[in-house]
Amino acid sequence: MEVPTQAVWTGWITFGLVSLPVQLFPATRRRGVDLHEVHAADGFPIRHQRVCQAEHREVDSQDIAKGYETPDARTVVLREEDLEALPLLSKHVIGILGFVPVDGLDPILFSRAYYATPHGPAGQRPYALLVAALARAERAAVAKVTLHTRERLAALWPRRDTLVVQTLLWPEEVREPGNLGSTTPVTGQELELASLLMAQLPGVDLAVLHDDYAAALQQLVAAKESRGQLVSPAEPEPTVDLMAALEESLRKAAYHGRTPD
Repeated sequence: MEVPTQAVWTGWITFGLVSLPVQLFPATRRRGVDLHEVHAADGFPIRHQRVCQAEHREVDSQDIAKGYETPDARTVVLREEDLEALPLLSKHVIGILGFVPVDGLDPILFSRAYYATPHGPAGQRPYALLVAALARAERAAVAKVTLHTRERLAALWPRRDTLVVQTLLWPEEVREPGNLGSTTPVTGQELELASLLMAQLPGVDLAVLHDDYAAALQQLVAAKESRGQLVSPAEPEPTVDLMAALEESLRKAAYHGRTPD
């Protein structure tokens, strides 16, 4: 996958008195089939309008700004140039605040990943040093960065000799599960069989996995056009005898794992 040629952010990374100019590029891309809104009766596209509630007329995109509501219910209009004047250091500087073990980051905090690349000759050596130091220490740097008018926490770590800037949710944005989990205790024998089953099952090569949604959608479209019937895959049945299910799973896993004589 090629990295986009247009940077989404240009600025500096600083740690101690060391500073290096960098640019950020999206490290991921969205894939899948896009569905657009249509009128169900005739299939024609739906157009959304931006209408001013006071004047009851459509407003051009260049005349739309952001609005901040004050505690006394007044609205302060903020234009792009106003937001650009925000007194935030993280708009242009990713200042490293400290370091944590890479496996100490809770994955639920992960938001979006970017590749940071050195911007210009002056950034090459300190960039290489930061990547090498993080790799040796097996640690991630924690910083703050402002992207798309929002300040985010970020974790920095090396991936294939390239620095990843992974934006994180703020801890207060994460909901705690409360009592959503099960309070039913498990037996030692059940836990032992489950551990054996996990050891028997093969590893997963993520590179060979693919999204089946597009193929299923094509089947749906073909069925709609031909007025045919779709065959849905069978859903699992609830497990009644947990021990029996574990034992049968282990038997099948051992059978499939055998090499032919």
